[in-house]
Amino acid sequence: MASVWWPCLILALLSGLAASGFPRSPFRLLGKRSLPEGVTDGVEVYSTIINSKVTSRFAHNVVTTRAVNRADKAKEVSFDVELPKTAFITNFTLTIDGVTYPGNVKEKEAAKKQYEKAVSQGKTAGLVKASGRKLEKFTVSVNVAAGSKVTFELTYEELLKRHKGKYEMYLKIQPKQLVKHFEIEADIFEPQGISMLDAVASFITNDLLGSALTKSFSGKKGHVSFKPSLDQQRSCPTCTDSLLNGDFTITYDVNRESPGNVQIVNGYFVHFFAPQGLPVVPKSVAFVIDVSSSMAGRKLEQTKEALLRILEDMKEEDYLNFILFSGDVSTWKEHLVQATPENLQEAKTFVKSIDDKGMTNINDGLLKGISMLNKAREEHRVQERSTSIVIMLTDGDANVGESRPEKIQENVRNAIGGKFPLYNLGFGNNLNYNFLENMALENQGFARRIYEDSDADLQLQGFYEEVANPLLTGVKVEYPENAILDLTQNTYQHFYDGSEIVVAGRLVEEDMNSFKADVKGHGATNDLTFTEEVDMKEMEKALQERDYIFGDYIERLWAYLTIEQLLEKRKKAHGEEKENLTAQALDLSLKYHFVTPLTSMVVTKPEDNEDERAIADKPGEDAEATLVSPATSYLTSYQPPQNPYYYVDGDPHFIIQVPEKDDALCFNIDEDPGTVLRLIQDPVTGLTVNGQIIGDKRGSPDSKTRKTYFGKLGIANAQMDVQVEVTTEKITLWNRAMPSTFSWLDTVTVTQDGLSVMINKKNMVVSFGDGVTFVVVLHQVWKKHPVHRDFLGFYVVDSHRMSAQTHGLLGQFFQPFDFKVSDIRPGSDPTKSDATLVVKNHQLTVTRGSQKDYRKDASVGTKVACWFVHNNGQGLIDGVHTDYVIPSLF
Repeated sequence: MASVWWPCLILALLSGLAASGFPRSPFRLLGKRSLPEGVTDGVEVYSTIINSKVTSRFAHNVVTTRAVNRADKAKEVSFDVELPKTAFITNFTLTIDGVTYPGNVKEKEAAKKQYEKAVSQGKTAGLVKASGRKLEKFTVSVNVAAGSKVTFELTYEELLKRHKGKYEMYLKIQPKQLVKHFEIEADIFEPQGISMLDAVASFITNDLLGSALTKSFSGKKGHVSFKPSLDQQRSCPTCTDSLLNGDFTITYDVNRESPGNVQIVNGYFVHFFAPQGLPVVPKSVAFVIDVSSSMAGRKLEQTKEALLRILEDMKEEDYLNFILFSGDVSTWKEHLVQATPENLQEAKTFVKSIDDKGMTNINDGLLKGISMLNKAREEHRVQERSTSIVIMLTDGDANVGESRPEKIQENVRNAIGGKFPLYNLGFGNNLNYNFLENMALENQGFARRIYEDSDADLQLQGFYEEVANPLLTGVKVEYPENAILDLTQNTYQHFYDGSEIVVAGRLVEEDMNSFKADVKGHGATNDLTFTEEVDMKEMEKALQERDYIFGDYIERLWAYLTIEQLLEKRKKAHGEEKENLTAQALDLSLKYHFVTPLTSMVVTKPEDNEDERAIADKPGEDAEATLVSPATSYLTSYQPPQNPYYYVDGDPHFIIQVPEKDDALCFNIDEDPGTVLRLIQDPVTGLTVNGQIIGDKRGSPDSKTRKTYFGKLGIANAQMDVQVEVTTEKITLWNRAMPSTFSWLDTVTVTQDGLSVMINKKNMVVSFGDGVTFVVVLHQVWKKHPVHRDFLGFYVVDSHRMSAQTHGLLGQFFQPFDFKVSDIRPGSDPTKSDATLVVKNHQLTVTRGSQKDYRKDASVGTKVACWFVHNNGQGLIDGVHTDYVIPSLF
């Protein structure tokens, strides 16, 4: 079962700098006006979204919360999430004013050191860490400047386990305030077909739920959407507090025309097995119950209530006994008895009479129950085709008799001898849960914590229902010999009704024509073999709906399952074996970016060092003497990725930096003022960048002596329906035809739907998600200068998310290309060398020169040496330069 504690924003007032106001526009963040609903202590959480994509039981969940500080002072905002116990966090990003800081998964100790270093330096930092195997807590805080926005995005993945005949995704929702845009979206894709789908909320009436909730399924696809309006979130019609405080649960199951289902994608496979309609295998159960004095009162009463309900569910073919332990051990009967109506009635009377006393002798209680099961089998008191189970419940640690955990584990392991499972139930928190869990895992069972609450008896009964109906014992899943690598667990002591066995692995050869799997087990009346044969071509047809599937989901499912099982094996291992298991689990955790008990994820803002590339001035001496919040100080620093970069600046000088060569090529384009040139065009992402040329105030008609520059830039994303027009006077942003206008003097950040625009001191950064970032630099001259005028420089600092089909005067160089420079010789200008350049099957004469990179300093710039390609870049650019002339900016 999955469980999510919904992000709760914790707000605290901190000192800081107020940000300047924003111009009136659809993106306006700050102004003198009444605060909207949903603002708590000056901070508005205006969007909270959880988006889930479930493919073949493997869930990929993204939790996103967006907030804006509407106060006139800095605020600290904390993002606090409790996660499903079985989930692995895979990513976290913190976006402040449109700039995203990703989390990095590292080995736990290395992550801890980086986190402590960041905190000691006063940097914004978040630490994701696992507590034991639970992975329950994630917390990050950030100081947000007045008027600034922050986005928290947490991604986690988990394999949904089948429980009592259905898969369940359980979300705990606690936004703590009204949220303008609150949404849960879940898309489910199951190649077997979906047989049922439901969604319920514990905190809202069915009448209100009906209009906010939509759920549907057809064939292989299912969809759930929950979008309560502000009025539907109110705890009463006139209230400003939220009633969204409780459980939101999505359940579904799949069609089971055959007992098993095998899916294969990109050389990895997953095999689901859940037969139906089999008779239940009779079972013998030893209930080993702690009745020490610490169980007195409500705990013991709830235990007795649960046992009475369990007795109602016992089948007549079953056998049972009660073993009670405190300072000593007592039993209801000398040996196991059949669950006849008469014996069950007597058992109920016995349970009602149970009382608490004395100490806690776990060792002797368990050994007595195990001995009773072994003896019943040896003396043929139970059916040959039956199975045995030990269920032990305790609320504390052993404190009499053998009390050393490792010795108790050894005694129990030797007594059971691998013949049947042990299930340990830990009541409350005052116990050594790791000891109970390790002992259960060593004996092919599991441990479960029973929480001290009003429903503890239902928790106990619910556990029993999971193991009440074994359909198969001694289950083994077999595959063609020498055809499989890296197989996850493929032997199971029991298969219980309502559950599912999941096995994953890797194929030795991806181009197999067919695939066969056999599942063998002992049933109530005979031995069974289930065979699943897969036609690989049919499999490809079944999985063609790739738009509904996230990534290589089977490979990630395999990695998830492998890590989970390695961690379980590691708990019961020692010495070199434990070291090997640890190394394997750690390697996979790092490779697949999973936060596990061996790893942590650290989120820190970039180091502020001398090598940092900045698109705006770093804080000067005055700024350094001022108290600046981390969010504010970010606005003056930017660390571009260490990718190749491309830019056009000056008269227009195009610079193509090629890091593999540790060199650059450059060329000019000579065209008349008013000409618009295509700089970038990507038909896949929908991104285009065009530039319009301007000339000096008194332009020369001679193209050899005239100066031209870029005076306007048009940046557009057709998929987002966004356009940004940049001139030397202003920046205009159109979003769905609604304009917002900003001055170059503004310090402002606008973020919306994957777009980020940041303006700060004659620099502008435009980002489209992760992987596409442009910088525009404004060059200003004296307004009364008789000749020169202001112009723009355009820099591509990150293009790795743009497609291979990208073209344009700059865009054509985003994909790797090669060139060779030879025969360096004196040129016609004695201060510059000429050379021979071989590029794109052309042999060209080029001249050594230098241009300026103005990203750090718009007035002085940094020299960049390059080989200048003459004649408008002919031979270097595809075609001729006039091919890139277009009629308008957009």
